[in-house]
Amino acid sequence: MESGRATLLKEQQLKDQFDNLEKHTQSGIEFVERYSKFVKERSEIEISYAKQIRNLSKKYQPKKNSREEEENKYTSCRAFLSTLNELNDYAGQHEVIAENLTSQIITELSRYLTELKAERKSHFHDGRKAQQQIESSWKQLESSKRRFERDCKEADRAQQYFERMDADINVTKADVEKARQQAQMRHQIAADSKTEYSNYLTKFNQEQNEHYYTLIPNIFQKLQEMEERRIERVGVSMKTYAEVDREVLPIVGKCLDGMTKAAESIEPKTDSKQVVESYKSGFEPPGDVEFEDYGPGQTIKRTVSETSLSNSRGEAKERPGGGKSKGKLWPFIKNKNKSPKQNKEPLSNRFNEFMASKPKMTCLRSLRRGLSLKLGSGPEDFSHLPPEQRRKKLQAKIDDINKDIQKEMDQKDALTKMKGVYEKNPQMGDPASVDPRLVEMSMNIEKLQSEVQKFEGWLAEVEGRLPSRSDPPRRQSGLYESQHSNSTMVDNNCAQDRESSPDGSYTEEQSSETQVKVAIANTPEFDDEFDDGDEETLPTIGTCKAVYSFEGNTPLTGHNEGTISVTEGELLFVIEQDKGDGWTRVRRNEEEEGYVPTSYVEVFLETNAKDS
Repeated sequence: MESGRATLLKEQQLKDQFDNLEKHTQSGIEFVERYSKFVKERSEIEISYAKQIRNLSKKYQPKKNSREEEENKYTSCRAFLSTLNELNDYAGQHEVIAENLTSQIITELSRYLTELKAERKSHFHDGRKAQQQIESSWKQLESSKRRFERDCKEADRAQQYFERMDADINVTKADVEKARQQAQMRHQIAADSKTEYSNYLTKFNQEQNEHYYTLIPNIFQKLQEMEERRIERVGVSMKTYAEVDREVLPIVGKCLDGMTKAAESIEPKTDSKQVVESYKSGFEPPGDVEFEDYGPGQTIKRTVSETSLSNSRGEAKERPGGGKSKGKLWPFIKNKNKSPKQNKEPLSNRFNEFMASKPKMTCLRSLRRGLSLKLGSGPEDFSHLPPEQRRKKLQAKIDDINKDIQKEMDQKDALTKMKGVYEKNPQMGDPASVDPRLVEMSMNIEKLQSEVQKFEGWLAEVEGRLPSRSDPPRRQSGLYESQHSNSTMVDNNCAQDRESSPDGSYTEEQSSETQVKVAIANTPEFDDEFDDGDEETLPTIGTCKAVYSFEGNTPLTGHNEGTISVTEGELLFVIEQDKGDGWTRVRRNEEEEGYVPTSYVEVFLETNAKDS
């Protein structure tokens, strides 16, 4: 009985150990699941961070056809653009981290968890099966033992009954013999039960020994190995977690090095030179103003103000030597109103005054130009720009057209080769099907070449008028200078975009007028209003004396159309007073009249003309 209790106690303890192991291994599986969830959330954070970084980089990328796109020529802007590109690559590395965390840890742990759960289930199934086997064997042993005990008691009772019957003289011999046989049979049954019990006992002892020394230790050993592999796998995953970050560090370092290199590439002097090149006009600065003494019978010449934007002073200084005038031509506008002389005021006041006033028309071409500027596109020849900027725009346009020509020529060569292949191998295609496209390309090339010639003509014109550093200063009657060698170029330029004030300077009000020109219809009737030579003869309003010689429009030069040549000391009639543009209209005789620079003549107006 003591042995049976010990066995039952061991079985209970063994069952308790299995319960503890089940709890422990289950908590280990839950730990792996928790760690896998942690890595998954980290991966999601990396993806979200990379997305936000990419959006940030995209947000500050320069927009096409915007001011930011134009600013990319500066080293600081290019450095910032490089930083944005490196930041985009930096975001890509965080996407790599998320991808590696998913593929190397999350996916692997998910697969391992499936295998771990199946292995754990198998081990505990074997343990329970072993427990059921030993418990079944134990029950068989207990049953045979109780049967043996019962048979032994019945054999003792049968033996005692036989002995009583044999001692009793009143019992027949047959009854005694029957009792004896009964006793013998019970003893035989008891002996058989004893043998069976012995066999079960031997079997149970063997099974118990195998159960406690072989089966259960093996199951526990497998569970232990399973747990050790689980712990080792978690450690490997944690190491991989660190390695995933470490693998991208070199590339992240390169991104940061790229940002540093971009910052070090900023060159302030280069940027400032870019600004100079962007806004360089190509005009010469004005020359020195000569001192003019005032005496009896003398009149001080009209000179430009110190704030003038023109180079009229340089021209005035050059004229005594007989230099050529390259002043702008003003069309014969029928405008009798004189430009009032105004004092300099702040730009804001002038702008407010201008907005309340009625805009003035200067000339047809400047009017068209103002309309084009207002609509957001300048003339085709970029005549609205200063000479230097105009030269750059024309050169860029020529380069673009040459690229288009080269592209068309390459495509034409490819089609020509294709046609040759078709001619040699008619089964591949019809050579005639290529001809329409070749004709179209030839026409496109001719059209583009004519465009190049047109722009090259304008470029040569601009380069011919740009002053060199060695040239002496010359007077310019307007902010922009326009010269034409043939009549086909006349409609693309205007004499002046801004009127000059009576003292030769430009006013802010008149500068603003070019930005809000009145929209006009581009019709031949309108052009004839300015080009009609049958205008009425203007009356004489005074006289003037040429202080310097001036070479005006001549058949040989073809320059300064609308001007007239004068010699020093020549007397002429004034028919139109200077209206602030720096030119005075004079007449030599009934058939010869034109404009001369106001600073080249001394004007003597009649009293009624002055009063008017």
